[in-house]
Amino acid sequence: MSQPRVLVYVLRRDLRLADNPIFHAISQLKDQPDTPFTHVLPVYVFPASQIEISGLLAPETRSPYPEARSTVAGFWRCGQLRAKFLAESVWDLKGQLESAGSGLAIRAGEVVDVVQSVVEGLRYSGCEVGGVWLTGEEAVEEKREEKGIRKVCQNAGADCRIWTDEKYLLHDDDLPFRDPSDLSDVFTSFRKTVEPLRSAARPCLPTPSTLPPLPPTIPPQPDPFLIPSSLDDLISALISPLQAKPDLTNPPPYPPNASSVHPFTGGSSPAHARIRHLLASGSMTRYKDSRNGLLGADFSTKLSAWLALGCITARQVHWALAAFEDGAPDAEYAAEAEGWAKGENTGTQMVRFELLWRDYMRLCTRKFGAKLFSVEGYRADSGARWKYVSAPFGRDTASTERGDAGDETRAAVVRFMNGTTGTGLIDASQRELYLTGYTSNRARQNVASFLAKHLSIDWRIGAEWYEACLVDYDVSSNWGNWQYVAGVGNDPRGEQRIFNPVKQALDYDPHGAYIQTWVPELRDLATVTATSASPSGSAPAPASTVNAEALMGVYQPWRLSLAEKRRLGLEGTEWIERPLVRIDFEINRRGGGGRGRGGGRGRGRGRDRARGGRGERRGAMERAGFMG
Repeated sequence: MSQPRVLVYVLRRDLRLADNPIFHAISQLKDQPDTPFTHVLPVYVFPASQIEISGLLAPETRSPYPEARSTVAGFWRCGQLRAKFLAESVWDLKGQLESAGSGLAIRAGEVVDVVQSVVEGLRYSGCEVGGVWLTGEEAVEEKREEKGIRKVCQNAGADCRIWTDEKYLLHDDDLPFRDPSDLSDVFTSFRKTVEPLRSAARPCLPTPSTLPPLPPTIPPQPDPFLIPSSLDDLISALISPLQAKPDLTNPPPYPPNASSVHPFTGGSSPAHARIRHLLASGSMTRYKDSRNGLLGADFSTKLSAWLALGCITARQVHWALAAFEDGAPDAEYAAEAEGWAKGENTGTQMVRFELLWRDYMRLCTRKFGAKLFSVEGYRADSGARWKYVSAPFGRDTASTERGDAGDETRAAVVRFMNGTTGTGLIDASQRELYLTGYTSNRARQNVASFLAKHLSIDWRIGAEWYEACLVDYDVSSNWGNWQYVAGVGNDPRGEQRIFNPVKQALDYDPHGAYIQTWVPELRDLATVTATSASPSGSAPAPASTVNAEALMGVYQPWRLSLAEKRRLGLEGTEWIERPLVRIDFEINRRGGGGRGRGGGRGRGRGRDRARGGRGERRGAMERAGFMG
């Protein structure tokens, strides 16, 4: 019997079988008479530097790796909700591979260490390791992993191949440049070079029906870690150390009757079900008008978490849109679905626009490298205006990068994390983020602007907090967009773009419903009052009128009267009495009521006391921001 010749496929953020260039190539090779590999071993590693794995330790053992903490603030790099979503995605892929006659070896540790142990273990068992394949990534840590794996392969005499990542809308070979330095620093300029987007994406790769078998012997998980045999046990092991040492010692409670707008599980199967739902419900068609919503599951696509892990690809989304637009026969959605068979519309066009924004953020990481994580940003800003925390929150040692910022900045960061800043939109978003792992694109932009430009606090702390909390965390999109809003990234307006969170709340939460959902302390403020029907023959009366005083109390609770504070039991509450920043804003009303949808969207004029009245610009770039 000939010696087994094994190909090792190291998966990272390409957790899918369909439209996967490596699995496609493997399925093609297995049918060739002179195939170079007899067996394939897919491996996924929970990386110790990016997700805490001490919950996978064998009893009475210690981890050889430091805790997975962020560099600046010391937060857990992967919080409980993303850890759960990631575990579900890995388990979903495991099931898909088993159905194709293969499987998935789940491991924990640093990726290079695990690859070396797998290569050595296969050789020890009598197998020849013909190659190690993996999909390329752009960020610094992933590039370091790739360099380490190349060295392991070189020492073992095995081939190492880094494949082009194809989970994005555009293939690298279709870009209008080859040198990353030629990427424009203005998104609009880049976009114009690749439009029209509807004809830009390559076809999806077919899904393999069968794959080569696993090797006769699979090297075990290296000590001291143990891999659970069920999804529930895996999730429990990943979140147990995070529960034991939480980033927030006094987190906000989950509000009664509040619902997450991201109630989804990880994996390709739920992702494709979500795409079908969005098409059938007309949500894709309405996306341009609904994407700035704050409440409800369907105001935006919510595909970002699956895209970030490569459970689906952007071009799969694109071609699903194209089939819908063309009216291709599909039993999954009825012909009466809004927009079906009517060509590209403003909603589907905007979805493609957002998908391209993800491409652009990834390409910026390729161009700027480690500058993605630098406080000076892509612009090489001096960083002199930022306030810094004196020591990471999750560590005992003080940071030597900057001088001691004092207790005031540290206390402000804690209130920012807890959603007790005293600014309604910011607090609602921060509580929703921590409790559900998601918050809207519109809210994210306001939060980033608030921390960086209203409080002048190191924007990287916000980026790290989002990394810890977001289910849909993507390294390039998260850090690139925080730079953009902070004014040190690829925003032509830089420091000049400042969001007024009171004006933004008035525009996008005109009745205060979103804020009152996630800040229940303010729910008893009646912001809308129903009016009686008009007498016969008179002009119709509005269905409701806005209680402007109560509405501004929701947006900025420090403006509540003493009587209202006492009625709500909020007198003396720190975040009510002493907000981190006070933003002056008044509603100009005509005829005694607000104007806009339902009589509740007032015409506002705002003055940000801290920033001399510079307001936000509602342009395409601002709206692209953090895609959700």
